[in-house]
Amino acid sequence: MKSTKPKAPVMIPVENLVPFDGHPYKVLDDDSMNDLTESIQESGILEPITVRPLENADNYEIISGHRRYHAAKKAGLTEVPAFIRAVSRDEAAIMLVDSNLHRERILPSEKAFAYKLKYDALSHQGASRQVGAKLRTSEEMAEVADDSARQIQRYIRLTNLIPELLDMMDENKIAFSVGVELSFLDDQLQYDVLNACEENDNTPSYAQAVRMHKAHTAGELDRDGIDVIMSEEKANQREKVTIPLDRLKGKIPDGYDVKQQQDFIVKAVDHYYRYLQKQREQSR
Repeated sequence: MKSTKPKAPVMIPVENLVPFDGHPYKVLDDDSMNDLTESIQESGILEPITVRPLENADNYEIISGHRRYHAAKKAGLTEVPAFIRAVSRDEAAIMLVDSNLHRERILPSEKAFAYKLKYDALSHQGASRQVGAKLRTSEEMAEVADDSARQIQRYIRLTNLIPELLDMMDENKIAFSVGVELSFLDDQLQYDVLNACEENDNTPSYAQAVRMHKAHTAGELDRDGIDVIMSEEKANQREKVTIPLDRLKGKIPDGYDVKQQQDFIVKAVDHYYRYLQKQREQSR
């Protein structure tokens, strides 16, 4: 990449700025955005955004600073300070991703599309499509990321999920590993899984997702098969009874491990049940 050391920031009219096409990060009107808007109203934009000139010399595409740009518009600003970088679309994509990947909080869907954006940009810059090129490109990305090359590939797979399942991942309703397995299903089967989740009021476990992936690969998965798998009871969905340890203090011999404690409680309950049954028989 050629040297693109930025010059001093310049003021650019808001109307001449456009978000980066395919920007992978969500800009939400939440409490954080409200705080940023209030700060900009009081003190202006303290850190300039970074942009690149488009073919139309008057317009600029935002590389970094989408939240500041959005807050500036909410605050009523007509222009914002910006560093202008004369870079290509692919160079800008790499800069955008690298400047955001180390944020304190980043959603799985954001990271998935960010990695995909950077992977495509690196591929356009010369990575070949030969056997092994995909892994080599991921390894290059891993050098400046917090994830391994293999993990980066798994994140990129998530871009094959339907939006509804991606939202469930962002909301921690399904695990990352489950999302990766479901990403191998075609869109219709993914919607069948989504409908099954709603009908059964549950989500697939990793083992269930793997079974659906394998069945799909073998050409043996349909809506009925999904319903059968999703209707199975999972161990973490079975009813449990929790007893505070302080209620058992002094009632279970010291030194018992967890299994011995469980066996002791079951035997005690069984003994008490037989006692009550005997009492009922004697009262007849």
